[in-house]
Amino acid sequence: MRLSRAAYFADFVVYPPVIATLLTTALQPASPMCWKKAVVCVAGGLVVWTFIEYIAHRFFLHELPYLADIHEAHHDDPRGFVGTPTWLSLALIGGGALLPLWWKAGLGPASALTAGIASGYLWYVGVHHIVHHWRIEPDTYLHSLNRRHALHHHAPIPCNFGVTTRFWDWIFGTSFASADRPCRSEEVR
Repeated sequence: MRLSRAAYFADFVVYPPVIATLLTTALQPASPMCWKKAVVCVAGGLVVWTFIEYIAHRFFLHELPYLADIHEAHHDDPRGFVGTPTWLSLALIGGGALLPLWWKAGLGPASALTAGIASGYLWYVGVHHIVHHWRIEPDTYLHSLNRRHALHHHAPIPCNFGVTTRFWDWIFGTSFASADRPCRSEEVR
């Protein structure tokens, strides 16, 4: 959805203290979590985020009628301030991750896992902004992500749904390197 400049950049202001609070909560003396378990939970949350990113981008933003129409605005104007409002992403991460995990695993692990998911989301919005708005030096990690994402926008088939990683595209056969090397599955939807 089209956002004001302030709303577009709000994630970069709101998410760091949210993540810090989640990590502080995970490591409170009342929580039985130690640093090692917290690190494993945060890393697990980052991995979970990459899967959420792929599924949300491939199916929700390209398949569901209302969301696909909103996402098409980004494809039509990649440099525009189009994104998810911070309040909505926080509600989805809090309601979809923190609360159910807290109920099942306790506050410490839920906070650490959610911190990983929220960190992954922040990395995603940062990378996505960079690939559309910055000049990126060739032969860098960000340049390779930029190239993959540009192919997502302009390839002849739907592909490259992962913005921060190509792993899930590779697993599900939706990776597209160039016109010379199409994805494994030509029936990608």
